[in-house]
Amino acid sequence: MVSKKMKEMIERSAALGAMFTEGKRLKELYGEENVFDFGIGNPNVKAPDAVNEAIVEILREVDSLQIHGYTDGSGIPAARQAIAESLNRRFGTSFSAKNLIMTVGAAGGLSVICKVLIDEGDEALTFAPYFGEYDNYVINAGGTLLAVPPNPPSFLPDLAALEERITAKTKAIILNSPNNPTGVVYDAETIGALAAVLERKEKELGTSIYIIADEPYRELVYDGAEAPYIPLYYHNTIVAYSFSKSLSLPGDRIGYLVIPSEVDDFADVAAGAEIANRCLGFVNAPALQQMVVARCCDEQTDVAYYDKNRLLLYEALTSYGYACAKPQGAFYLFVKALEPDEEAFCEKAKKHGLLMTPGKAFRCPGYVRIAYCVARETIERSLPSFQALAQEYKN
Repeated sequence: MVSKKMKEMIERSAALGAMFTEGKRLKELYGEENVFDFGIGNPNVKAPDAVNEAIVEILREVDSLQIHGYTDGSGIPAARQAIAESLNRRFGTSFSAKNLIMTVGAAGGLSVICKVLIDEGDEALTFAPYFGEYDNYVINAGGTLLAVPPNPPSFLPDLAALEERITAKTKAIILNSPNNPTGVVYDAETIGALAAVLERKEKELGTSIYIIADEPYRELVYDGAEAPYIPLYYHNTIVAYSFSKSLSLPGDRIGYLVIPSEVDDFADVAAGAEIANRCLGFVNAPALQQMVVARCCDEQTDVAYYDKNRLLLYEALTSYGYACAKPQGAFYLFVKALEPDEEAFCEKAKKHGLLMTPGKAFRCPGYVRIAYCVARETIERSLPSFQALAQEYKN
């Protein structure tokens, strides 16, 4: 029999896991041309040409023993230094290789830093709605993830509710901006106010409270919005980053942790992250991909492509009567279901060939997530189905 902990994880992840198989089932049922799969955040934009060019150059220039061999547990020093210098140019920071840990995507980074910071019985907090796998990262470290209730219609963090929930057991706040699933970007005022709350609670409780900033969507922002670089606002911030979205490399599983020298117990946290990389089974991030992103960390995917999809889908759905906070980042719409039971709403949507993720997967029932990182043609052909679904409820 599987462990009790794993059984809980299976149940928690069921809604997200189902998205990988449901699209295939619907296409077999209705025909591929009649199914519009908005369930998974899998980028439709190709990686920049520089990425493939870098791979070819590395294969030609670098000894294959290095390409296919183990790296340092923290990652290749030159790759870490290159990324640190890129961050310094962009954000005015003073990072070096010692502040970077190369990881197997942001998910690997989150797993690593939770393992480092969280003891059995500790708690982490996050703001609903949130990516449901956060529960598993914290549970796997022996802790419990508690959610601050959602704050519609803006979905900005409810800082008063956060402050009420912070106790001596609180080790970390997992923060995701631009946010999955809402697309909301937390502005500088919000981040500054959050930092003030945490500084106050650290002083009151005599403890360290870390922000774990999950930032795979950092570069995907629209309408002139800016996602503040959180280490500039709060001393105990650790950033988990992935190139999955910024370079359209979700399957390459490459990212990093930034551990600023200013964080409490820096030396132990950095050393612990290297050990956690090994003991969690990652050992090291893929060597070839470390070399690739070292050369391409200033490249960017085609954000304009996502922006056009965003505007097309948002304007069409709101004109049909759907309610949704206009996203300023990421590539999702978080839409209020047309009935209280969003899972029943999703089932009705399937009859129109529409596949969406229920808000339950993000601990926010009553809503659905629509991933618009798809072909523009898919959105255009889906609009009559969205309109027919809305009309069904009006009738």
